[in-house]
Amino acid sequence: MKILIDKNDIIVEGVACLDLALTLDCGQAFRWEKQDDGSFSGVAGGYFLNIAKRGNGDLVFKNTTKDSFDNFFRNYFDLDKDYEKICQTLKEDPLLSSTIDAYYGIRILNQEPWEALCSFIISQNNNVSRIKRIITRLCETYGDEICDGWYAFPRAEQLAALSAEDFEALGCGYRAKYLAKFAKDVDAGRIDLDKIKSLPLEEARGELLNIYGVGVKVADCALLFGFQFYSAFPLDVWMKRVMEYYPEGLPPCFKGVEGIAQQYLFHWARNNL
Repeated sequence: MKILIDKNDIIVEGVACLDLALTLDCGQAFRWEKQDDGSFSGVAGGYFLNIAKRGNGDLVFKNTTKDSFDNFFRNYFDLDKDYEKICQTLKEDPLLSSTIDAYYGIRILNQEPWEALCSFIISQNNNVSRIKRIITRLCETYGDEICDGWYAFPRAEQLAALSAEDFEALGCGYRAKYLAKFAKDVDAGRIDLDKIKSLPLEEARGELLNIYGVGVKVADCALLFGFQFYSAFPLDVWMKRVMEYYPEGLPPCFKGVEGIAQQYLFHWARNNL
């Protein structure tokens, strides 16, 4: 991976297997907006970013410092993982072979556990556009402003002072009581997200399922998108339909990267079933 600095931009040359639209607008993260020029703008890790992919495969991080790239965005976009090799292995499965060819470039973002878990609590029985609106209101109301019109995701200590009614005012509905208790428990140290991240998958899932308002789907989404458990395999209505194609269970080529396979299969299902 060759990294260049051009004035205030960081350029990563020839990034393969990363389609920004498929990755940033597929329902795993909710704070990215496509711009008129095809780039995406959003906030992650307390940083504002505008990012674009050139036709030659170069990835351009606009107005980005080397420190923020090295300390956050390099891992956030998982630039050191060999997705080309992973996809070649996954293509041993006939359904995924054609699916990867059709939707090449989906990546798992390495999001922060706190934001990911809050977001997927909000996502319950919700659609992506509404989830985005709720999270935008949450950030604009209680998050720190990073630059003009862009706000950080609020920290646990910022949300711990809120009541369920405060969350309801943002449009969270019945999820408000879950968020209110979750924020208070994280702020008070009763829930240790870093500790959960260090556990084996099944133990981590068990810890998340002990959180008020967190069911299996929310737990598995958070494990995959916020805790970097690539073997987590979230099942929703679409994925349950996909599993009809695997009556004997997931094939061996999925092992260890079930979550990456899931993202391709989920996208295929949304577009074909």
